[in-house]
Amino acid sequence: MGGKSLRLGFLTLAVLLLAAASEGAEPPPSCEAVRKVFQLRRLGPLGGVPEFPRAGVDLQVCTSKNPTCCTKKMEERYQTAAKQDIQQVLQTSSATLKFLISHNAAAFQEMFEMLIRLAENYTSTLFCNAYRSMAAEATVPVQEFFTDVGLFLFGTDVSTEEFVNRFFDTLFPVVYNHVLNPGPTDISLEYGECLRVARRDIRPFGNVPEKAIGQMGRALLPSRTFLQALNLGIEVINTTDHLHFSKDCSRALLRMQYCPHCQGLTLSKPCMGYCLNIIRGCLADVAEVDLHWRGYVQSLEELSRAMSGAYSIEHVLLNFHSLVNDALVQARINGPELSEQVNKMCGPPVRKPKESPGCSFDQNKDNQGLKMFSRDSEETLTNRRNAKGNRSERIAGNNCSLLMSGEEKMPLSFKGRPFFSVDFISHLRHYRAFYGGLADQLCGNELAAADGLPCWNGEGVVRSYTHRVVGSGIKAQSANPEVKVKGTDPVISKIIDKLKHVIQLLQGKSFPKYDKWDLQQTGSGGGVDEQISGDCDDEDGCGGSGSGEFKRVLKITDWMPDKTKLSDVKQIHQTNDGSTLDTTGAGCTAMADYMTFMLISLVIPFLSLW
Repeated sequence: MGGKSLRLGFLTLAVLLLAAASEGAEPPPSCEAVRKVFQLRRLGPLGGVPEFPRAGVDLQVCTSKNPTCCTKKMEERYQTAAKQDIQQVLQTSSATLKFLISHNAAAFQEMFEMLIRLAENYTSTLFCNAYRSMAAEATVPVQEFFTDVGLFLFGTDVSTEEFVNRFFDTLFPVVYNHVLNPGPTDISLEYGECLRVARRDIRPFGNVPEKAIGQMGRALLPSRTFLQALNLGIEVINTTDHLHFSKDCSRALLRMQYCPHCQGLTLSKPCMGYCLNIIRGCLADVAEVDLHWRGYVQSLEELSRAMSGAYSIEHVLLNFHSLVNDALVQARINGPELSEQVNKMCGPPVRKPKESPGCSFDQNKDNQGLKMFSRDSEETLTNRRNAKGNRSERIAGNNCSLLMSGEEKMPLSFKGRPFFSVDFISHLRHYRAFYGGLADQLCGNELAAADGLPCWNGEGVVRSYTHRVVGSGIKAQSANPEVKVKGTDPVISKIIDKLKHVIQLLQGKSFPKYDKWDLQQTGSGGGVDEQISGDCDDEDGCGGSGSGEFKRVLKITDWMPDKTKLSDVKQIHQTNDGSTLDTTGAGCTAMADYMTFMLISLVIPFLSLW
């Protein structure tokens, strides 16, 4: 009995010792966690990942004295993944900024196209309602002019002075043929060419072309520059989103993000200081963009404030028809004198069989008022750019019949509100320091461990990073303990040069110095009403100095003939000698008088014979 009890006691003690020994032992080493992450990230075939740690004698970056779960092939795949990860983080951080600029660039371009279409409609309606006899022939000059406006706004190398002069050059033969010297037949092509060439010497439209050149230059060039600047902003972001990292940077990114995996530390994050040193080193060139990006945003803000008032793009374009009317009235007032000058330079009119439509009115359209010119739905500005030069073959007959009944209204954004979005500029202002704080944003929001937590320092997991943390920019990287920065990226240097250039444009340093043609326009409306007011706010576009406050009230001219019968429009104008001239019922009335005279002269001889 005693022997059995003794044997049972020894057996129990042995079991307890064995259990105690098993509790104190470490589990067998395994790379299972590394394999799971490798497979989850789809970095390569799982068969290339060891199941248990091995000696990493063939590793170049993730070296360690301890056994490792990495192979040389895994290290290469990790390096590719590290660069892709940082680019993804860059693109995510800039996504909101990129959307803000690209969305507004598209909106501004759409608004510009709307303005051009409305302005062309207004001008076409002017001819159809007030100068219907020349409406068909004026169609080509009007469409070519506004196509040139669009080409200029969207970056084509054309001159505002050139296309404004070309419009009035082309318009003069039409005006001469139908207003100054109407006849039973049209003038010949050769005679029309002589008139076109002589227009700048004869000056039938007074100083209206010069006014138009000045207004178009002041309005279109800033708008064109604003749109170009927005497109450059998108280019800057695309460039910094797709950086080409140096070899030393790529190795540092690998060491920071994936070398912990080789030691089985798949959940560890880099220390904040360690992350800042590596990201600031890799983005040293990008940090150089910061100063110029700040200037870019500030210049955009300043230009947007300046693009309002008397020479805002919407005011100038939507009142162009008024300038055209002033030009036509000026030519009619000085008709006899102009005819005499034409005879001296081109000789008497040379005519051919009449081809343009006669003066005919649809009485049912008398009360339809302002209508909008309708093009084919597929005839966009882009298509017209491509088809420029072939338009005259496409247009036939009197396009007044194509005017639709006011379906296209003026956008609400044009009715007393700034054309350029204040919200856009205020949101963009928040990104003024985007590139200066990019490295801090990436490490703070995405990459680094939170303060106080164990973190990876490039060699192991520690409580804190002990090396010096350098600042941003290329010069600061000379003391960077983690990344060696050599020289400047030529791609970044090029984008900086573009920013410098567009800042000069935005600040107006490259704008032509246009003369101030007028502050108070006269004629048939469409001018700038300037009133002295006791109160003024930012939205009024105030200017001036001294104790007085100047309030400028802008409006789109409300002058537009609402009748197709020009004889119903009473027009009294002052001539050069101070007398008044009644030009009521010109246009078709002149043609009717001429035809009446010709019929009488033909009938009288027959009556005498009878």
